[in-house]
Amino acid sequence: MMAQISRMLLALMLSLFVGASTFILSPAAAFQLPPCQLINQTVSLEKEGCPSCHPVETTICSGHCITKDPVIKIPFSNVYQHVCTYRDLYYKTFELPDCPPGVDPIVTYPVALSCHCGRCAMDTSDCTFESLQPDFCMNDIPFYY
Repeated sequence: MMAQISRMLLALMLSLFVGASTFILSPAAAFQLPPCQLINQTVSLEKEGCPSCHPVETTICSGHCITKDPVIKIPFSNVYQHVCTYRDLYYKTFELPDCPPGVDPIVTYPVALSCHCGRCAMDTSDCTFESLQPDFCMNDIPFYY
């Protein structure tokens, strides 16, 4: 009788563990979200004073990172949500065509070499909830005086 109860408890604990770990570890899988990874992306390069944008192909970090929200909120505690961000990158330079004399036509943009889920670094990443698309160009917006 005791052996039967032990086997039932073991089976129950194992099924609870497997069910809980499946729910905790793979909520993104249920929505088929891609993991944090390098992707090729067209970005628009522009500079104030130059009349047009120039699209270039680069690599950026994109994808899903596991996040958590504590059940008990402690005032003034630091809870960081992980985002898909650069691990390694370098900067490439490009000379914009059609810039008028007196405007430096050189711009730099990041090229991702590897990605990871980590805290958002404001100096290299767009940490907003809803951001502009990488190929967005300010020069395409009509300006009214």
